[in-house]
Amino acid sequence: MAGEKEPGTRSATGEEGGEGIATSGAAPSSDYDHAGKGGASPRQEKGTDGAGGIPSFDVTMRLRRYNPELDTEPHWENYTVTMYGTDRVLDALSKIKAEIDGTLTFRRSCAHGICGSDAMRVNGRNRLACKTLLKDLDISKPVVVEPIKGLPVEKDLVVDMEPFFAAYREVMPFLITRGAEPTRERVQSQPDRERFDDTTKCILCAACTSSCPVFWTDGQYFGPAAIVNAHRFIFDSRDQGSDLRLEILNDREGVWRCRTIFNCSEACPRGIQITKAIAEVKQALIARKL
Repeated sequence: MAGEKEPGTRSATGEEGGEGIATSGAAPSSDYDHAGKGGASPRQEKGTDGAGGIPSFDVTMRLRRYNPELDTEPHWENYTVTMYGTDRVLDALSKIKAEIDGTLTFRRSCAHGICGSDAMRVNGRNRLACKTLLKDLDISKPVVVEPIKGLPVEKDLVVDMEPFFAAYREVMPFLITRGAEPTRERVQSQPDRERFDDTTKCILCAACTSSCPVFWTDGQYFGPAAIVNAHRFIFDSRDQGSDLRLEILNDREGVWRCRTIFNCSEACPRGIQITKAIAEVKQALIARKL
C-alpha cells in the first residue's frame, strides 16, 4: 500500500550472482520531488520522438526508498521523467538512476522477463518491471513502485531472497533416480511431458510467493513457488523421489496452508496455473493415503 510504513531499503550498483543491483551514495530521509533533465512537468503529453515517431510523455514515479545506514524507516520520493510509449517501468527506474539519483537501488538482469530479477510491486500489484509498459498504467497519477512483500528489505527495491530460496531448496527441485546410471537419455512420452509442462515455466521471481497473504503472516509457509517446483518433479514420470517431496509438503506449513485465494496465479508473469498445481499436489497426497 502506498501509505504503509514498512521496512524498506536503498541500494548500490553492482553485480551479484548475475543480477545487477543499482546504487550509490545516500539519499534524503523524507519525501522529496525530483525532476528529470529538461525540467519535465508531471504527467504532461510531450508529442513524438523525431526519429521514430514514438509518443512521449512525462510520468511521475513514486518510489519507496530506504537506506538502512541512514534511515530509521522507509520514505517516499517522487521522480518525474520523460518516457516513450515503448518504455517499461524498468526503463524509468534506470533513467532515474542514470540521470537524477544514482543512489536508487534495484535488481535487474536480462530485462526480457526471463531471469526473474526485477519483481516488485507496481501500483499495488506484483509485476516484473521489465514487462510492465508504462503506457498500460494510469500515468495521470504517480506510478507507485515498492519492494515485494513478505521478504526482508535490504535497500530500496531490493529484498533478501534467501528465505524464498531456502523453501525452494527444501523441496528438492532436481531429478531423483535410483539404480544404475543409464547409458542413454531417459525417454519420456509427449503425454508424460505435458503432465507437468506448465510448472516448468517458473523463473523463481517470487512474484507469486510474495503475493500470498499466508506467506506474509507466516514466515514458515513454503509458499507457492516452492510447491510449483515440487509439482514439476512429483509428476515427472522419470523421477523416483515423489514420495519424499509429498512427505515434505504434507507438513503443516506445506500445501495445506494454501487458502486458494488465487493471488499467486494472478501475480505469475509466466501465466502458470499455480493454484491448480497446488490442488494437484493435495490430490496426490490424498490418493497416496488411500
